[in-house]
Amino acid sequence: QVQLVESGGGLVQAGGSLRLSCAASGRTFSVYAMGWFRQAPGKEREFVAAINWSGYSTLYADSVKGRFAISRDNAKNTVYLQMNSLKPEDTANYYCAKATTGVVASAPFKYDYWGQGTQVTVSS
Repeated sequence: QVQLVESGGGLVQAGGSLRLSCAASGRTFSVYAMGWFRQAPGKEREFVAAINWSGYSTLYADSVKGRFAISRDNAKNTVYLQMNSLKPEDTANYYCAKATTGVVASAPFKYDYWGQGTQVTVSS
């Protein structure tokens, strides 16, 4: 069983930055890819970013490329999402998820454990 706990969300003005963290339980964190997804009210959950097991391969949605950066610290069982140049359209509940393999993926069905989410609100 894996538990994922997100933190770091909040209210920020457009153009600002936030850093999300996701702490994972379990001894096998380092062998799996991890991802971040988001869901805004009335919209479907969408892929944001993913990182492979080692941290050397990343994948981003076009909408966040160049503004967001995903990273991980396997010694701390934690994955991060640095969000810069935030826009009002980035407002959503952000979820981290554990992939079923060590390879980056954007499809939700390739993830088997999900956190409860942390709210990010960007004001204009």
